[in-house]
Amino acid sequence: MHHSFNILTTTTPSESPEPPLKHEDNRMRILICPSGFKESLDTHVVADCIEEGVRRIVPDAVIKKVPLFDGGEGFAKALITSTGGTLRDITITGPVNQPVASQYGLLGDNGPKTAVIDMAAAAGLRLVPKDLRDPTVTTTYGVGELLFAALEEGVERILVGCGDSGTSDGGAGMLQALGARLLDKHGHELPLAQGGKSLSTLADIDRTHLHPRLREVEIEVACNFKNVLCGPKGVARVYGPQKGATPAQVEMLAAALDTYGLIVSRKLGQTVSSLPGSGASGGLGAGLLLLGAKLRPRYEAITEYFGINDDLFRDNHHLVFTAEGKIDAQTTQGKIPAEIAVRAKKHGLPVIALAGTVGDDANANYGAGIDAYTSIMQGPMTLEDAMEAAERLLRDSAETAMRMVMLGKSLNADIHTTASAPVPVPVPAPAAAAAAGAGMTKTKAYKKVFPSLSMFTFVCVSFLWLAALYTSHDPSCISLK
Repeated sequence: MHHSFNILTTTTPSESPEPPLKHEDNRMRILICPSGFKESLDTHVVADCIEEGVRRIVPDAVIKKVPLFDGGEGFAKALITSTGGTLRDITITGPVNQPVASQYGLLGDNGPKTAVIDMAAAAGLRLVPKDLRDPTVTTTYGVGELLFAALEEGVERILVGCGDSGTSDGGAGMLQALGARLLDKHGHELPLAQGGKSLSTLADIDRTHLHPRLREVEIEVACNFKNVLCGPKGVARVYGPQKGATPAQVEMLAAALDTYGLIVSRKLGQTVSSLPGSGASGGLGAGLLLLGAKLRPRYEAITEYFGINDDLFRDNHHLVFTAEGKIDAQTTQGKIPAEIAVRAKKHGLPVIALAGTVGDDANANYGAGIDAYTSIMQGPMTLEDAMEAAERLLRDSAETAMRMVMLGKSLNADIHTTASAPVPVPVPAPAAAAAAGAGMTKTKAYKKVFPSLSMFTFVCVSFLWLAALYTSHDPSCISLK
């Protein structure tokens, strides 16, 4: 069986932005490219809310909305809708071994008969009740059942979206649903769909009885290439706590996936444990490799599937909005806002990110090209209240951000047209302190600390920086995930 692996090419912001496409219209042009808010707002709703907030301040703005999917929940439905395809309803085994209603789709284009599957539709975190969130026992068995159904329908190609998972079984349950036998050292078959902890006794994987059509079908996977199966940055340690694992369970899962990784590597004849994408969706990427799947960086794959190209960022926009449920250090690891920012910077576009909550080390996103980020929260509230009010909070946050942008634009015009003394420019506290230590004026500090930003963007950053600082340091502020 042929195995093909893609390696992500890292893109850095260009020092010489490419020229924008020309437009006769002088109205403000804004690009909105959000991800969804997990378990709260889908990406289309997020885009609509941002647009509504922006139009409160700039009613005549030319706005282009490009809602993006990270391969998680909603990916299949969006792709089916965009191609005029068909959804198939099916009952499968959910992540906690209970029947759940699910779907897969068939593309409506004229290419090879292609099925599209969200792993989250079978094993997503949303399907795991909060009181049962234990990634040592949740299973991807239902993902295998979706694949089995698509194979039985005679498809020639399968696209799998990885994201929003509630599992950490390395795709073991999926393999079992497709006919693989997981064996212990005595040759005894492991029980079906028992989750990641069962892999601690794994000694071999027998693929003899896998569905025969897997040899004929191309499987392509849109996944986060920054996620690896094992090691300090392995999927158990990075995502286990988010899925409900205790510290002890995290280490147990990590050890079990180490064992699994060694066996998968032996079967494929190459090291898989640190392969890009092997840890996607709780290690499902590694299991899919055993089926001959091709792993692709999700942004690259998704933009191809939805027909998005580089002209999106060359279309003479003045500003880009992006969004996701949580902005933190992990955002830089292949998530939609950072991917958007990197590409926007190639064309010199400022980027503002709105988030349900701001987490640890969120300032790492400045290096990815996000000029400013802020939480949509307006004060302490429960998670339930925040989710109920999410649309209003997002609209209000977009409005506030846009007010700051227009204020910055106004100040920028005043600075360039007034012949009197320079207008003082607000500098965030760390930058101001650094400037004072170096004996610089605030204006010089601005130029030194933020050399790539226009005065227009810098004023926006200054205000939004304060909002983000408040939110990220207020422990009582419980917000969206």
